[in-house]
Amino acid sequence: MDKKTIRFKIKRQDGPDASPYWEEFEIPWAPKHNVVSSLMEIRRNPVNIKGERVRPVVWDSNCMEEVCGACTMLINGFPRQACSTLVDSLPQPIVLEPLSKFPVVRDLQVDRERMFQALLKVKAWVDIDGSWDIHEGGPRVSQKDWQKTYEFARCMTCGCCMEVCPQFHQDSSFLGPSPLGQVHKIIHNPTGKLQAEDRLHAIMGDGGITDCGNAQMCIQACPKDIPLTDAIADLGRKTTIQWLKDIFLT
Repeated sequence: MDKKTIRFKIKRQDGPDASPYWEEFEIPWAPKHNVVSSLMEIRRNPVNIKGERVRPVVWDSNCMEEVCGACTMLINGFPRQACSTLVDSLPQPIVLEPLSKFPVVRDLQVDRERMFQALLKVKAWVDIDGSWDIHEGGPRVSQKDWQKTYEFARCMTCGCCMEVCPQFHQDSSFLGPSPLGQVHKIIHNPTGKLQAEDRLHAIMGDGGITDCGNAQMCIQACPKDIPLTDAIADLGRKTTIQWLKDIFLT
């Protein structure tokens, strides 16, 4: 293979119900190519290594700054953001696959709706009617508490932690580590604490915190180094306390 080229092996699928197949492409090498820019080059001239002109590869991308999570895919078998993965750091051929834990829409594009539905279920937002004046009325957040919750605010719902979680798959009801991390963040917010019981109850039923197998693979895959296992441990304690309160105080 010419060292001045970049070769890709891409797992493709023409639609949700179609059978997957592999297709290889080769593009001229250029400095500082990332996976997204390489896919753009393939899209510009979609000719495979057999010389056949084919349908352009489909994938998701948006911010190009590793903050939206849209371009997450399996790159050489590991879930990563295609926008921040430089091709010169990867052995060739570079193997691209869609995330395996979500339904494939087409090629490298998947439907992550299940993650967003989980966030709705656990009420991963702060309810507030209007806004407080900046100088009075609202609770203040200490620098220590702000720093602690900010770690979880970096979550971009990319799906990396869900992809490596053994308990999260299409046949399970487990919410997954990302939504649990957001519950932890919200109930440590001074306003979010007001509805902490509702959020704890949301993760105490089927598919909730007890379905976590403590594999701890989520923290290894998270591109933002979010301490998800700390959050899950904390939620385990809080749900146990809530369970005891439900028994003895109601």
